[in-house]
Amino acid sequence: MTEKLVRIGGATAFFEDSFYGHPAMMRAGADYLVYDYLAEVTMSILASDTGNPGFHLNFLEDIRPYLRELLDSGIKLVTNWGGLDPEAAAQALRELGSELGKSPTIAVVRGDDLRERVDELRTMGVREMFSGAPLPEDRTIDSANAYLGGFPIAAALDAGADIVITGRVVDSALSLGPLIHEFGWTPDDHDKLAAGTLIGHLLECSTQATGGLSTDWMEVPSPEDIGNPICECHADGSFVLTKPEGTGGLVTIGSVAEQMIYEVSDPQAYFAPDVVADFSEATFEQVDNNRVLVSGVRGYPPSASYKVCATYNDGWRGQVYQPIIGIDAAHKARRQAQALFDRTNNILRLRNAKPLNLTHVEVLGAECSYGPRSRQDDTREVVAMMTVDHDEQSGVKIFLKEQICAISAMAQGTAMNLGGLMGRGVMPLMQVFNFLLPKSEVTPVVTIEGRDGGYLVASRGGFEPTMLARPADPSVPDDIEPDLTVPLVRLAWARSGDKGNLFNVGAFARDPGFYPYIAAALSADAVAGWFAHLVDDSAQARADRYLLPGSHGLNFVVHESLGGGASVCARVDPLAKAMGQILLDFPIPVSRAIFEEFSQEEAFAAA
Repeated sequence: MTEKLVRIGGATAFFEDSFYGHPAMMRAGADYLVYDYLAEVTMSILASDTGNPGFHLNFLEDIRPYLRELLDSGIKLVTNWGGLDPEAAAQALRELGSELGKSPTIAVVRGDDLRERVDELRTMGVREMFSGAPLPEDRTIDSANAYLGGFPIAAALDAGADIVITGRVVDSALSLGPLIHEFGWTPDDHDKLAAGTLIGHLLECSTQATGGLSTDWMEVPSPEDIGNPICECHADGSFVLTKPEGTGGLVTIGSVAEQMIYEVSDPQAYFAPDVVADFSEATFEQVDNNRVLVSGVRGYPPSASYKVCATYNDGWRGQVYQPIIGIDAAHKARRQAQALFDRTNNILRLRNAKPLNLTHVEVLGAECSYGPRSRQDDTREVVAMMTVDHDEQSGVKIFLKEQICAISAMAQGTAMNLGGLMGRGVMPLMQVFNFLLPKSEVTPVVTIEGRDGGYLVASRGGFEPTMLARPADPSVPDDIEPDLTVPLVRLAWARSGDKGNLFNVGAFARDPGFYPYIAAALSADAVAGWFAHLVDDSAQARADRYLLPGSHGLNFVVHESLGGGASVCARVDPLAKAMGQILLDFPIPVSRAIFEEFSQEEAFAAA
């Protein structure tokens, strides 16, 4: 008897992602396609954009060329595209199906939306997960959504759905739900649920697992034709990550390890609604070209809480970009930005208005992201990215008006493009407020074509931190020579991502033999110091370190480092996508043999 195999394809990573890879995934024989459309920032966009119906309309046009063939081939679709109104999204998709002569069975998972209970939540005294602050009394809460899990999605598929549309679910649930449905996993199958959670985590960012954002980007073939990831999943939780034949991109141990650590805090305690997953002993084996076997994931009982993400408007933001050319361009850009900030505050003062809440400039081209390790402060061509915040739109508009004067009133070499003088214009500034809520306070609801989908939530928890056995540090090699260093990029792959007002950055040894040297050099204090320029008070820079011996990796969480969090961060990299690149310059002391090996490679390459 042939073992059952379920193929799940990662179709989209975010609400503006490309559908370019759809034909190849359909040809590859995927059983399910999962469409991740939501992030914390996305929810704030949906909540603040009065011109949308609570979900992004672009999905309808993007899926239109493929929907008939998808349904005819029996491929099932699972998506959190429903956003703030999954029922309305489902109706819009039904209407599209009708236009195409199809009548798919669509199920909806809801119950995540807690906007009607905001006063109750305030009375309950919920606190922000990181800061401990109470839910603001003086702000209108635009969205409040619990992160639901995979079991309601499985119930929808059990009831016969061709398409499942959810509101807010944890991203990995989009893949875990189909696996629960297909393999009959139960709430007590912790190791399998944890493996399914990793499958969902690897697929949720689409082509990031197949060479997108790769450390070794020069080795990724045909990025213009990069293939979407497909996981071939077994009932025991093991799986192979691959991509459609004939597509660009690549699937290697490095590409899979990088994606595994993306946006992960503690890899031994990755909290999801259905399980607490432990990725620390996960192993990767390159079993064929573009095929990596993943196994060794462990699971623990879930916690008794759901994470809830609320958003609210906290004023207005303006952001502009000014090209600056000439001698001392970086210094010129900083001086000009400060002059424009001061000019705006002078006007506000004359109008008896409060000053700007925030002013921030980053000089792109002068390696501003590297802080004290910048090598380009004498560059002659930069872009000044200037950001201001104010309580009122009018305050931001004053800055946007006055910054145009720089082309004739300030530094020579200011070279504005007349089509883009206003930059990003006036935008609502959305704050994100995350908190935990007992599962008993949330009731997921499944409906299928208006009928009850028959799901009852299990609110039990059970996870305790004492269940975790932390791995020991590898032994420090006795042949390290402190004066012989190579940059981390020669020894490891790296990946990073945002998590509220902090980011994570992981590094994985290219060769298991490099792991002890990397671990010896990359202490928590060393990494905190490397990124201290991103923390408001650099003396308070702090990082946590976690080991992943199964994949010869380390993960770091750098606290208070994202300027308040992605939705309000004024920097050029609010999603912390580049922090892995910055860490890859870290000098790692090695043995003489390793040092000479790389020296010989460099000499050969230069010959």
